[in-house]
Amino acid sequence: MNDADVSKQIQQMVRFILQEAEEKANEISVSAEEEFNIEKLQLVEAEKKKIRQEYERKEKQVEVRKKIEYSMQLNASRIKVLQAQDDVVNSMKEAASEELLNVSYDHHVYKRLLKDLIVQSLLRLKEPAVLLRCRENDLHLVQSVLDSAVQEYSEKANVHAPEIIVDNKIFLPPAPSHHNSHVSSCSGGVVLASRDGKIVFENTLDARLDVVFRNKLPEIRKWLCGQVVA
Repeated sequence: MNDADVSKQIQQMVRFILQEAEEKANEISVSAEEEFNIEKLQLVEAEKKKIRQEYERKEKQVEVRKKIEYSMQLNASRIKVLQAQDDVVNSMKEAASEELLNVSYDHHVYKRLLKDLIVQSLLRLKEPAVLLRCRENDLHLVQSVLDSAVQEYSEKANVHAPEIIVDNKIFLPPAPSHHNSHVSSCSGGVVLASRDGKIVFENTLDARLDVVFRNKLPEIRKWLCGQVVA
């Protein structure tokens, strides 16, 4: 083998090595680019996921705030409705209280009512001796119906007539006045108590009105709710 052949063979080997190196370099470049693209895609997807999670978190916060605000507005509306209902109920009770004053103005009707209230109180207490209190203005009316009231009670309860002491020193408050609306008042009626004071039955017109309103309050509120809905 002469020098030319040796040189030619060496050149072929060099070209082969260079070609193989170039192919290997291309493979490395392609592989690196694929890995880069995969990693880039993973980073992009991770960022997208992070953005979606942040968006969902903020969206939930907005929904929670909306629900809280709605609940607060709903509660505020309910409170306003209840307050309005209370105002109406109080107005109705005040109007009824003013009407009670007219009862005691008619002496004939009021006298009969006082007798019935005394009989009812005696039947409730069923005590052999009681203390009776009334308004100072009603003292003469109470004394005028006392005997007949005791007799009616004795017949209904089938007992001996009880001893009734009418308190002529301590009276129930007078009728309400527009000038002194904050002062204690009584629209009429009586209060009876056992001799030892342990049992007290308040049978005033005001107390009876309170009982009626407590019993009728659910019906009144139901009616008011119906009016609001309508």
